[in-house]
Amino acid sequence: MWKMRSVLCLLLLCCSAAFVAAQRSSNVTSKWQTLSGDAPKVIARGGFSGLLPDSSYNAYILAQSISLTDMVAWCDVQLTKDGVGICFPDIKLNNASDIDVLFSGKQSTYLVNGVTQKGWFSVDFNFKDLATVSLKQGVYSRSPNFDGTPQQILTVQDVATQIKPPALWLNIQHDSFYSQHNLSMRSFVISLSRSVIANYISSPEVNFLRNIASRLNPRVTKRVFRFLGEDDIEPSTNQTYGSLVKNLTFIKTFASGILVPKYYIWPMDSSLYLQPHTSLVLDAHKEGLEIFAADFFNDVPFAYNYSYDPVAEYLSYIDNGEFSVDGVLSDFPMTPSASVDCFSHLGKNDKPQVNLQIIAPEGASGDYPGCTNSAYTKAASDGADVLVCPVQMTKDEIPFCLGSINLIDKTNAVQSSFSNIATSVPELQIKNGILTINLTWSDIQTLKPAISNPWAESRLYRNPKARNDGNFTLLADFLTFAKNVTSVSGVMINIENAAYLAKQGYGVTGAVLDALSKAGYNNQTAKKVMIQSNESSVLEEFKKSSYELVYKVDDDISDIENSTILEIKTFAKSVIITKKSVFPSDSAFIIGQTNVVSKLQSANLSVYVRLFNNEFLSQAWDFFSDSSAELNNYALGAGVNGVVTEYPGTAARYRRNRCLGFKDLPPYMSPAQPGSLLGLLAPFPPAEAPKPVLTESDVTEPPLPPVAKINPASENGSTAAGPSRPPNGQSSVVASILISSAAILLAMILVF
Repeated sequence: MWKMRSVLCLLLLCCSAAFVAAQRSSNVTSKWQTLSGDAPKVIARGGFSGLLPDSSYNAYILAQSISLTDMVAWCDVQLTKDGVGICFPDIKLNNASDIDVLFSGKQSTYLVNGVTQKGWFSVDFNFKDLATVSLKQGVYSRSPNFDGTPQQILTVQDVATQIKPPALWLNIQHDSFYSQHNLSMRSFVISLSRSVIANYISSPEVNFLRNIASRLNPRVTKRVFRFLGEDDIEPSTNQTYGSLVKNLTFIKTFASGILVPKYYIWPMDSSLYLQPHTSLVLDAHKEGLEIFAADFFNDVPFAYNYSYDPVAEYLSYIDNGEFSVDGVLSDFPMTPSASVDCFSHLGKNDKPQVNLQIIAPEGASGDYPGCTNSAYTKAASDGADVLVCPVQMTKDEIPFCLGSINLIDKTNAVQSSFSNIATSVPELQIKNGILTINLTWSDIQTLKPAISNPWAESRLYRNPKARNDGNFTLLADFLTFAKNVTSVSGVMINIENAAYLAKQGYGVTGAVLDALSKAGYNNQTAKKVMIQSNESSVLEEFKKSSYELVYKVDDDISDIENSTILEIKTFAKSVIITKKSVFPSDSAFIIGQTNVVSKLQSANLSVYVRLFNNEFLSQAWDFFSDSSAELNNYALGAGVNGVVTEYPGTAARYRRNRCLGFKDLPPYMSPAQPGSLLGLLAPFPPAEAPKPVLTESDVTEPPLPPVAKINPASENGSTAAGPSRPPNGQSSVVASILISSAAILLAMILVF
């Protein structure tokens, strides 16, 4: 056990490049709206319990290593049969340990706060009995890989003397229950106070806080009344917590602060959307009470308003312009630490602290259906540098923006009257598809765009209220919109399936060149134009232009041959690679870092990485379910030139954060060391096969085939003459389409 602890200290101190004693920044220009005027406290519930077993030595050490220097360590106190106080997250030990395996016959049934509970309770065991019990992750959606290493249950004294946290918070949740078993929490706390300083003691029981008041120095130990659910009954007063919160004057008679579930401050409706905030923070401060908010988790769905961005949620409690809570209780203390020190009091016009291009592949497609006017408008407002149009062709040869050639992927086509034409397209590896070239532009306009939900199986849905919002966008309208938005520095046109389309009679490269010319992009320098493709033959078609040609590598790679780089340089100026091509992972743990980025940049090729999302399931465990931490690893740790993200607002805020301008980065803004968590794992599953090396043959392709001349069938079945095409394959656009385009453009400008 002790050997494991020393290994942990070494590994965790390497988790960031600067695990030095970083000091909180001097944020003198911004006044905190807390009761004291000081920055809010970060309270680590059971240490870093979002990743490691709650209340374990490892969890406390990790929390202390990568949080604010005045971080508060939280301990849920339980009493053993012989009166020893232990730190454990629940009154039932089987919820987060292996006690049910070691003592299979010691299960009991007790009445806890009026509710019958069955399990393994601390009151049935002396502390010596628990010596062989190991802690484990109690939340089943979190990684179980740390459970196989022996992590003993710690006493409160252990946490105070071995961890030595900057501050200690003891939560006494079940005083009444322990009293029924002839155990006294009051006696334990008073005895402990002779040798251990508890900076905070909280309890949801009024009588307990009253009973210890005269024995504790309020200048040393703050007493905090913890509110449970609004309909739960407080045992001392027999009142609901919902009624007690309306009588803060009474609370002030025995406590100096309150701890409330976060929804007491920002309520949510049944659809998980925020309602207007309550006046509770201001009311508490008016009474002279500090107020702390609880129940912050990076890996549990919270209000859709935050777009799965945990930093955005913290900022709504500490930096909303109206109030600030005095502290937050979190399973992931690194995120609120960065929120307090790095992201608070930022403005949209603050200068970026790192050179990082933000590319929105379909606009803000994490918040709205991709490639709609709504998605592009929000992306521009959120701070995207480059807006992307994945260009598709309609049956009547009109180029428009959509993230897939298969309408089923991005629209409600499968629920429409066109569902009967769905078919397989082996050439495109589509098993069930309605291709855009199967429908005219008028047909497509009868469909509704659909927001992407890549993690729907895990019940992580994107902005349901906007699931079908917005209008489809013509390429011409996209180009006009981007040209007129001053915040956008460039456009990227993504072209895929060009060879297939040419064989079907559609000249997509010609259509793009024609659209760019008509939109005036050939005679200006204000907006950068980028052409992206995973086909080198497509980029060859644009070599005579002044556009930045971007080669997209679809697959994860472990390395790239020098000859391959030289070949790419013949047709591209930059490259887009996957996240795993930079930081390969195994079972969602980062196992190393490739040299792909450095190799490409040494050849003067810019490197952009895809695809970044806010949803925690998209991130390796090393990034602590924090999208900003993941971005930081690629920007600072790998030095990439840009990121392709469906949430450009998160990336734009990241690059403005003040900590990036510090000479010494604080630990919560330092890149994680690849592989730093592996040494803490239980026996790891067999490693995956290494990713392939990108070779020259992988990127070289024959030229695009000429656009086939397809004669469509007339209404009576005879063959009619094909539509007249200019040499570049772009069909002329009739007046009705121009009118439609103008209407959509007007709507986009009005929304923006």
